[in-house]
Amino acid sequence: MGSAMSLGCSKRKATNQDVDSESRKRRKICSTNDAENCRFIQDESSWKHPWSLCANSVVNDTKGTKSSALSLPSPPTSVSRIWKHQVFPSFHGADVRKTILSHILESFRRKGIDPFIDNNIERSKSIGHELKEAIKGSKIAIVLLSKNYASSSWCLDELAEIMKCRELLGQIVMTIFYEVDPTDIKKQTGEFGKAFTKTCKGKTKEYVERWRKALEDVATIAGYHSHKWRNEADMIEKIATDVSNMLNSFKPSRDFNGLVGMRAHMDMLEQLLRLVLDEVRMIGIWGPPGIGKTTIARFLFNQVSDRFQLSAIMVNIKGCYPRPCFDEYSAQLQLQNQMLSQMINHKDIMISHLGVAQERLRDKKVFLVLDEVDQLGQLDALAKETRWFGPGSRIIITTEDLGVLKAHGINHVYKVGYPSNDEAFQIFCMNAFGQKQPHEGFDEIAREVMALAGELPLGLKVLGSALRGKSKPEWERTLPRLKTSLDGKIGSIIQFSYDALCDEDKYLFLYIACLFNKESTTKVEGLLGKFLDVRQGLHILAQKSLTSIEDGNIYMHTLLEQFGRETSRKQFIHHGYTKHQLLVGERDICEVLNDDTIDSRRFIGINLDLYKNVEELNISEKALERIHDFQFVRINGKNHALHERLQ
Repeated sequence: MGSAMSLGCSKRKATNQDVDSESRKRRKICSTNDAENCRFIQDESSWKHPWSLCANSVVNDTKGTKSSALSLPSPPTSVSRIWKHQVFPSFHGADVRKTILSHILESFRRKGIDPFIDNNIERSKSIGHELKEAIKGSKIAIVLLSKNYASSSWCLDELAEIMKCRELLGQIVMTIFYEVDPTDIKKQTGEFGKAFTKTCKGKTKEYVERWRKALEDVATIAGYHSHKWRNEADMIEKIATDVSNMLNSFKPSRDFNGLVGMRAHMDMLEQLLRLVLDEVRMIGIWGPPGIGKTTIARFLFNQVSDRFQLSAIMVNIKGCYPRPCFDEYSAQLQLQNQMLSQMINHKDIMISHLGVAQERLRDKKVFLVLDEVDQLGQLDALAKETRWFGPGSRIIITTEDLGVLKAHGINHVYKVGYPSNDEAFQIFCMNAFGQKQPHEGFDEIAREVMALAGELPLGLKVLGSALRGKSKPEWERTLPRLKTSLDGKIGSIIQFSYDALCDEDKYLFLYIACLFNKESTTKVEGLLGKFLDVRQGLHILAQKSLTSIEDGNIYMHTLLEQFGRETSRKQFIHHGYTKHQLLVGERDICEVLNDDTIDSRRFIGINLDLYKNVEELNISEKALERIHDFQFVRINGKNHALHERLQ
């Protein structure tokens, strides 16, 4: 083994509060007058109870086995089922088929929305079964309530089943009140009530109560009221747009197919979210760059955001916030403006002060994800206090800097850990081969490439994607380059975190990357303490997820270490011999040692790893004598005697 020695020195939902609860409920609907208007679905045997999403500190990422309400659900849900139709309309044909319904269906057609059309049913088949399949196979049900809707027992029977579907399956139900007052529907009064009373004649009390309950429930779903619109065309356009937005909200779940280890993350986050509580909670997701914080936050958003009145994701906040920020107030205004624009779906919103968010959101239940936060001012602009938001709200903050979370008083923090070796291999294979195991004959080289990423999900994804579709000889030709240089995407992400450090912490980062990875904190403090505040620096690097301290030793991830060494080499190349340098590359070290014209006292330290070098290096005895000019020397040698002599 070598040793180091001192020789000198944030979408708004497409629905309102009413439809907010609807957006998690999937319901099924009817279609026209009596036998023509609405069809009754008899069979109840196929209804299944929905999975329940409830939730029961820095919480560390551990591989739990308990099932989680935030995990991928087992029963079919509105985001996991295969749908035959996008929309199932329920209506009284004589009232609306040739008027508003025809215009709604045309607007749907223009927006690419696929509604169920009952006249496409094959007459040779059972109508009841066809409609049952159409209803169960539709994402959204729209109930178009008109003055004669209750004149049909078929409509009332099916409406009762729709509301049961809403309750048990969580399907979405939207309502349109066409030339009818919701109060008359709820209380069965007026012309609507007269029609209902007539239909109830001769029916059992149980039947009538079932219909009455369905009407009371559907009337409380706030929807579209024709008498509130001056222009019917505008109302129809709004309905079609909202339906389109809702359908779009179903799709993100597909983006997470094949994600490895997500269930364990959801298990841990469940303990922090506690969605059953009405309190407002801010929750941090903390970890190093590339660990998967954004992916976890997006998955969480996809799983739970439809339970909230308003929701939004704001991505890469640090990337659009000036650094240094000379006009912080203007930057904060811009951030809050962007957040509200997404949250309330108001594209051209303009705000004049930072109190607007509190005024607009304090009575709203919101789910807000703030991704890649790295400055306290960003949180002050977007979520300064819990009282900015309504009861039950959840604010998720992803960051590399634990200090930002602590400074903002956020005590609920999830520390994202590295995946297990098996999970890392699956992540790599998913990106390299499109499956969780390598193609035949690729196992050994796949594991060798995977090791370069050091179990960092971003590295596994980038390296796997870069090699996807290549032959084994191409993999073998690419491997040497991967061992010596970072992918540009990975490097740029780490560079952003490195650039945010002060100069002294940058120096410490480079010392660890080049010389002191896996060394004890005591040794590093002893060697560097004369010219660096090592203890404070290590604290900052750990808070920013660039290093970790375990059992008194310093650990830096493989890709971070490689970045630090590449950075040191770039300094060597770009600045020549005008600055103090740390050298790691064998060729660079030999060049310095063998060149008598170079003042080796300008170099702080070297780390010469002869184990990894496949070429023979010629170093003269005179050059070896110059090693004593360096402050730090680490040599891992093939020739153990050489190693001992240098010590």
